[in-house]
Amino acid sequence: MEMKNLVKKTGTTTVGIVCKDGVVVAAEKKATMGHLVASKEAKKIFALNDRIMLTTAGLSADNDSLVRVLRAEIKLYELQHKKRISVGAAATLLSNILYSGRWTFIPYMVQLIIAGIDEKPRLYDLDAYGAKEEQTTFFATGSGSPFALGVLEAGYSRDISVKEAEELAIKAIKSAVERDIGSGGNAIDIGIVTERGIEIKTIPLQK
Repeated sequence: MEMKNLVKKTGTTTVGIVCKDGVVVAAEKKATMGHLVASKEAKKIFALNDRIMLTTAGLSADNDSLVRVLRAEIKLYELQHKKRISVGAAATLLSNILYSGRWTFIPYMVQLIIAGIDEKPRLYDLDAYGAKEEQTTFFATGSGSPFALGVLEAGYSRDISVKEAEELAIKAIKSAVERDIGSGGNAIDIGIVTERGIEIKTIPLQK
């Protein structure tokens, strides 16, 4: 078996939606190794602190490593500065970590969304080399993102509420699961961040 078929990948669809009262992210839970479904319970949404979440797509080991490093760096920043890190600063920190990887033999093979709230809801996407862009409406990553983006474009409005965004995110992920071979699993994870903090919940996928 080729080495590339031993690498655990999260083919993946993740989405992020900016709402009038917060940010919603969602991801399906399938992970693959070559043509093998390695897991139907993969975790792709992570809380970085009590106001910022990260969604991951790409190589599972790279994603896990980045989550560990970023959580530690955010905690260090907040201890040193005695204040909560902003969403933009967290995205810049992650961008710098990713960019440093381009000088190694193989960079981090990931596509990421950082979502959170400080003075207002914020959403950033980052590629494997650390290119960072703030999104003011919505974004999707992973192999199923073209299918998800079509649903998001059709259903998004500037005054969308967290509840409405949650329903739209589920619809977008389901669309990708139906059409993208790299997306699937038994459930959809939903992450919500508002002024009250972070909530992450799991919704079973109906067959």
